Amino acid sequence: MKFLRNLLAAILGTLIAFGILFAMFLIFLALVGNADDTVAIKRGSVLEITLNRPIYDYEGQDEADPFRGLFEVGAGLDEILHAIAVAKNDENIRGISLNSGFLMAGMAQTQELRKALQDFKDAGKFVYSYADYYTQKDYYLASVADKVYLHPQGAMDFKGLSTEILYFKELQEKSGVKMEVVRHGKYKSAVEPFLSDSMSDENREQIKELITSLWNVMIADIGASRNLDTGDLNKIADTLGARLPDYATQTGLVDGVLYFDEYEAELKNELALAEDDEVKYVRLPDYVKVAKRKKITTGKDKIALIYAQGEILYGEGDKDYMGQGLITRALKKARENDRVKAVVLRVNSPGGNALTADIIWREVELTRKVKPVVVSFGDVAASGGYYIGVAGNHIVAEPTTITGSIGVFGTIPNINELADDIGINAEQVGTNANSVDYSLFEPMSDGFRKVIEESIENTYQTFLSRVADGRGMSRAAVDSIAQGRVWSGVEAQRLGLVDDLGGLDVAIEKAAELAEIDTYGLLKYPRYKSDFERLMSDLNGIKMDIGRAVLKEEIGEDAYQILHDLKQLTQQEGIQARMPFTLNIK
Repeated sequence: MKFLRNLLAAILGTLIAFGILFAMFLIFLALVGNADDTVAIKRGSVLEITLNRPIYDYEGQDEADPFRGLFEVGAGLDEILHAIAVAKNDENIRGISLNSGFLMAGMAQTQELRKALQDFKDAGKFVYSYADYYTQKDYYLASVADKVYLHPQGAMDFKGLSTEILYFKELQEKSGVKMEVVRHGKYKSAVEPFLSDSMSDENREQIKELITSLWNVMIADIGASRNLDTGDLNKIADTLGARLPDYATQTGLVDGVLYFDEYEAELKNELALAEDDEVKYVRLPDYVKVAKRKKITTGKDKIALIYAQGEILYGEGDKDYMGQGLITRALKKARENDRVKAVVLRVNSPGGNALTADIIWREVELTRKVKPVVVSFGDVAASGGYYIGVAGNHIVAEPTTITGSIGVFGTIPNINELADDIGINAEQVGTNANSVDYSLFEPMSDGFRKVIEESIENTYQTFLSRVADGRGMSRAAVDSIAQGRVWSGVEAQRLGLVDDLGGLDVAIEKAAELAEIDTYGLLKYPRYKSDFERLMSDLNGIKMDIGRAVLKEEIGEDAYQILHDLKQLTQQEGIQARMPFTLNIK
């Protein structure tokens, strides 16, 4: 017994020692990672932008956290745009080398990056781009460059936009596991895969019009930068006329096919360097640290910039999902801060829980009564994402923003047929007529369905009222463009769902105009826990993150997305104000 006690004590001591060493190692990494905040920028430097991480609108790291960035895998669009804006006026930065492949950003985010690069060029500096392979989104960004180069054995994807949606009706019939669906809106197609084995005409119509609108914006921008006609660009797409590097050069989409050393020779020529000179690159993450210390706008008066991003769920929220906790506190803090003269609410969300959306909507409306609120839509501001935006004074969206989707639905899993097949019989006992309202093992009753339909209808009518009041439209006019249909930013402006087209900068300028201030600084909200803090407070959550990463690596991005979407649909709780489908545009 004494031997076992000593053995357990030795094992416990070893584990504690390893834990202490691991903690010290993490602290060392954090200190080392933050020790090089002062980056020397040499004269004649080139800012090297490699966008190979997922891009969030906002990372929201606490600057006082010594572990910030230690486990972070994403990049903040706000920091990237700020770095490019600072570099534009930095006399030590001569130009930008864009080296991206498989850009992990949304369409509207890509458009904002593109505008920032154009603004950089307008200051008289150069932008060059090089890639081994250009996806359509990569090329859309790269096309703004003065020179676009491709590896001689590389490739370019330029064929127009498409998307794919899976349908599960027959699978449900064969498995005996189904989703009971209640919805309002003929275009509310998030639940269509459970009701049919093929795409409805309404859904096909809205998807076709949506991706056509996005494609038209893309080729208009590409055409303007490359001096190509949009008709010619469509012909190139139709014939796959850029599938080989030489074809891409002949069509004018790229300026040449080069190996990377030859590309560097082009950069040296632009910089007037000798052949044996080295190009002085500055990595984007390093320059972000420099740029953080330089403010583009300053002043005693402030504009609060509040980021509302991710799926809308009931709860606290973080950078991956929007909960009422963080957002309502941020709005309240901005509303009660006398230095804050206006608020810009940046929304990037496909929607989600209708109750949470209404809680946030109310807080936006309360803020609007005190000071101007301008809403900026990012990649997606659909359904619940649009819902919270209509409480603002003014709405700005990118042409490539996906928005609208004014409609609601509810889904409830049911395994009655499977239970019958495998011999399960569920019996219920209750005290009142409706105390047993629904069972997973029994078909949905007509009475329960009627109650759900009533709730769906009530939520939809509330949604119509919120939009009608916020946009100065009649309920009938809103209903005619609602029904769950999604629109591009261009179409949304035409229909009166948004006021202006543009990025976050346009929204900030409008907020300053409404607040009648000329000089101002920016305050960003909210602040998120770092991944290290989440590691310490929620080891199970981090374990799940690691598991998801491993699964994605093993089965591939497309297969993982299918599983993720199916899980989301089957785990939704409460009435949903959500975008009618997941669009993976290729």
